[in-house]
Amino acid sequence: MTLSASQLSMNQRDKRVLWHPFTQMKEWDALEQRVIVRGEGVYLIDMDGNRLLDGVSSMWCNVHGHSHPRLNAALQRQAATLEHSTMLGLTHPLAIELAEALVAMTPQNLTRVFYSDNGSTAVEVGVKIAYQYFLNLHGEKNTRKRFIKMTSAYHGDTLGAVSVGGVDLFHAAYGPLLFPTATINSPYCYRCPVGCADNTTCNLACLEPFEQLLTREGDQFAGCVIEPMMQGAGGMIPYPAGMLRRIADACRKAGVLLICDEVATGFYRTGPAFAVDHEGVEPDILCLSKGITAGYMPLAATLVTDEIYQAFYDDYMTFKTFYHGHTYTGHPLACAVALENLTMMDVPFQQHVTALIAALREHLEQLLRENPFVGNIRQCGLMSGVEIVRDRATKEPFPLANRTGFHICRAATERGIFLRPLGDTLVIMPPHVTSRDELASIFAVLPQAIGAVCQR
Repeated sequence: MTLSASQLSMNQRDKRVLWHPFTQMKEWDALEQRVIVRGEGVYLIDMDGNRLLDGVSSMWCNVHGHSHPRLNAALQRQAATLEHSTMLGLTHPLAIELAEALVAMTPQNLTRVFYSDNGSTAVEVGVKIAYQYFLNLHGEKNTRKRFIKMTSAYHGDTLGAVSVGGVDLFHAAYGPLLFPTATINSPYCYRCPVGCADNTTCNLACLEPFEQLLTREGDQFAGCVIEPMMQGAGGMIPYPAGMLRRIADACRKAGVLLICDEVATGFYRTGPAFAVDHEGVEPDILCLSKGITAGYMPLAATLVTDEIYQAFYDDYMTFKTFYHGHTYTGHPLACAVALENLTMMDVPFQQHVTALIAALREHLEQLLRENPFVGNIRQCGLMSGVEIVRDRATKEPFPLANRTGFHICRAATERGIFLRPLGDTLVIMPPHVTSRDELASIFAVLPQAIGAVCQR
């Protein structure tokens, strides 16, 4: 698609001053990029009026579509009243009301809310709370100073979050800056880490080293950090049935805090309100962001149990205070939008999500049946991934240098569907309110884009 002179001019201005995230700028500078000026429902609209269906919910955070009238009105009302007030030494009604709403909808054991401003900081807060919890309890005698993470995990880009991450492409360069961790297997059943051929009969053999580690050294660990039910940036990798419950039970038995990162999976993204609800798990610490404001404003929340909170509750001179905070903690504008967002997640909304999940499953299964370059489909609710391979029978991937996933997503964009890859896994994660027809349009374009790249 040829861009107008105005859009090309804006491209050049971008390339003179901006540095984009997760982007090799040499490659960026060689390409023409869409300049988005407007959002309408599930569509993004560029300077020339071209419409792109947002197939990844603006990096997994959009819930009700772009520029929704109710969310717009909530933001405008609050801006006319109070745009910002610090939570250090003050409070405000919206932060209180939102915390009450979050406590009411999350697992019953979670009673306290600590606000921050993005997914990375939500996890950073959770890791620091877990570490200091045991320090406050045991002082110099504390042995619980380490954390357990999962291969292919992604929890954000601040150094604490990177320390408990497991995507080498993103994290390896910063190794000397990170604290040490122990690593357990990712549930990547398509390319099983322990060589099982059938995940329906393997009895979760990939978890055995984790359970053995906790038996040997459980008293050395403060927390285990996971993305429950679906690993996101590591490749859209879903948990087999029973895995989340088994991890939770092993942590509980060893006295290790279970820290669940639901930055991507929360707020009905996987079906129920939170991914832990799939198997009735109650984490000790729950990290939320992305969908909390439906993509409107930066906001995050870390929820903890009363037992954890009480370990910090003491006289000032004990210095058990949690010395952590952010300028935009509990931001009134973000809280206002978040509260309106939660009221919109009513029963009809939930019923639509359930139906859309079923429709997504049907489209994925058809794509797997009909397209020889689709090696594996992976889904948990509205989170899904399509792994592209050169040879389905052998699972042989395309050469890394081919950038196959990248070029397929570029081809989809040229056909009106915005997608982003994770390597050669295509992420499909539309907003919750996407219609069945809009979902079908994604899967009408996908075979064309795959064919245009893989058959050349």
